[in-house]
Amino acid sequence: MAENSKKIVVLTGVTYGLGKAMADRLIEGGHTVLGCGRSEASIVSLRERYPTPHDFSVVDVSDDQAVAAWAIRLLEVYGPPDLILNNAALINETNSLWEVSAEEFSRLMRVNVDGVAHMIRRFVPAMIQRGEGVIVNFSSGWGRSVSSGVAPYCTSKWAIEGLSKALAEELPSGMACIPLNPGIIHTQMLESCYGAAAPSFPGPEEWSRHAVPYILQLGPKDSGQSLSVSI
Repeated sequence: MAENSKKIVVLTGVTYGLGKAMADRLIEGGHTVLGCGRSEASIVSLRERYPTPHDFSVVDVSDDQAVAAWAIRLLEVYGPPDLILNNAALINETNSLWEVSAEEFSRLMRVNVDGVAHMIRRFVPAMIQRGEGVIVNFSSGWGRSVSSGVAPYCTSKWAIEGLSKALAEELPSGMACIPLNPGIIHTQMLESCYGAAAPSFPGPEEWSRHAVPYILQLGPKDSGQSLSVSI
């Protein structure tokens, strides 16, 4: 697959923030986006704005059976994707670890870690059978460092680093798995932990104009490397 070819891209967390901005840039570039998110209203809006061949579905990635059903349908219609962007994630309410409830901790891990594993389980075998494809798992600066108040989120993103590097060792030649730190972007997630400082960082639209071309050129040469988007 040539780097400049039009790609079929599976994208989670497509309904807001980085996911929505990446979908816009990818479609502008002529790529086909198969996206999912949890907001039904946002999915309906995306379907109206971007009709076939693009495809948007309400899917909670923490639900393996929901991901399985979604993957079966997409693989039957579109075949194996060229690129998977595992972007969907939650962040905990800023708090000391011992003050984070078991329910909140588990929900975050189910989305941020289990959700990525579900996506890999359901899509990657078809990519392996074809012998090519790239999986980009969104990590964070907090997947390579830590801060107080966000221990659950740090835990999940450190897990993504390890998961991605291990998967890279398991994939056949010609494929790639890359843990990608998107950098610090002004999103609702950032506002929850940075507060009034969040608007000083680039927003998703500006970020995506740099990030999407960078992501599209990732390939087997980058597999297993901890990479970052720079603006």
